[in-house]
Amino acid sequence: MTHWHIITGEYPPQRGGVADYTQLVARELARAGDRVEVWAPQCHKPRNEDDGVRLHRLPGHFGPRALIALDRAIGRSAGERVLVQYVPHAFGLKAMNLPLCAWLYARRHWNIDVMFHEVAFARRIRQPLRHNVLGEVTWLMAALAARSARRVFVAAQAWEKMVRGLCGKPIGWLPVPSNIPRIDNPHAIREIRGRYAGEQPLIGHLGTYGSGIRPYLEAAVPALLADRRLSVLLLGRGSVQFRDTLIGVHPAIAPYLHAAADLAPEQLSVHLAACDLMIQPYPDGISTRRTSAMAALAHALPVVTTRGALTEPLWLDSGAVAMTSTEHPADLVIVAVGLLRDSRERRNLAYKGNALYRERFDVAHSVGILRAV
Repeated sequence: MTHWHIITGEYPPQRGGVADYTQLVARELARAGDRVEVWAPQCHKPRNEDDGVRLHRLPGHFGPRALIALDRAIGRSAGERVLVQYVPHAFGLKAMNLPLCAWLYARRHWNIDVMFHEVAFARRIRQPLRHNVLGEVTWLMAALAARSARRVFVAAQAWEKMVRGLCGKPIGWLPVPSNIPRIDNPHAIREIRGRYAGEQPLIGHLGTYGSGIRPYLEAAVPALLADRRLSVLLLGRGSVQFRDTLIGVHPAIAPYLHAAADLAPEQLSVHLAACDLMIQPYPDGISTRRTSAMAALAHALPVVTTRGALTEPLWLDSGAVAMTSTEHPADLVIVAVGLLRDSRERRNLAYKGNALYRERFDVAHSVGILRAV
């Protein structure tokens, strides 16, 4: 039995993709027979109970008191494993928690694994000085964190060369699985389809409607709904507010544009299953770190997405998703409408996507890699 200490900047009931991912991995490690303790920042919301996982809330947000508490708990046994879920902005100090990374580096004799969900803020000539200061600090933080680890993992293959340059070590790829369990409930699925689309096609989108993705949806959704024979369902945190914004600009689409936020995982699963296909654009392209895309693939849904700087070769090689250029949001509409008209191609795309998910992205693969010596 391995004893794990997982250090993370967020954990349920705190919201966030890393919180959900960490909980999923912690649970699976515990189910595999390991002892798992999670160390996360202070949170005043009611705690979730996880079978086999012991959750510790640190004082404050990874300041001196928290580091002292971690030293006392982890430093007692050299044989214990430490897994750091690395996201610079999740550790406080406005994404510049250099003391935490220096603390990790000083304990590089520990058995530390670091999983990079994000690496560092970009450094560019044509951006404000404060952004370049942030970039320099976060790059130094990433270098210290990587050099503290015996094993280093990245969520997106595009970061492998970047992180290897920081530490000179082999870099492992640990894709992020779906954090939404697939629920088989045909009655609930039919009820949701009837509520939102009747007998007409239903196109879905799952996300948090951040500033990078909104322009794609603002262009694609009204264009899709120019055809009154289909409906669009927006899912995820911020979906209701985004729907209201779009309707304010395009009031005619109101009867065909729907939103459902703050759903329990089981409810979110049946809402996903009610959709005929998903449109999932990303400004840097689809990559293996996109949990919203993973959820669609895990539910055997055909996905229309974008190809960009972070898109790994496996997406082209597998044909598991339909991709358009990030520079042409209108192409999302053309491809989505074409798939709605071609049920055979839609089924083929869904099959390939789900097969790729089971072969490469299921959480069992990540847990197997982590548990390997």
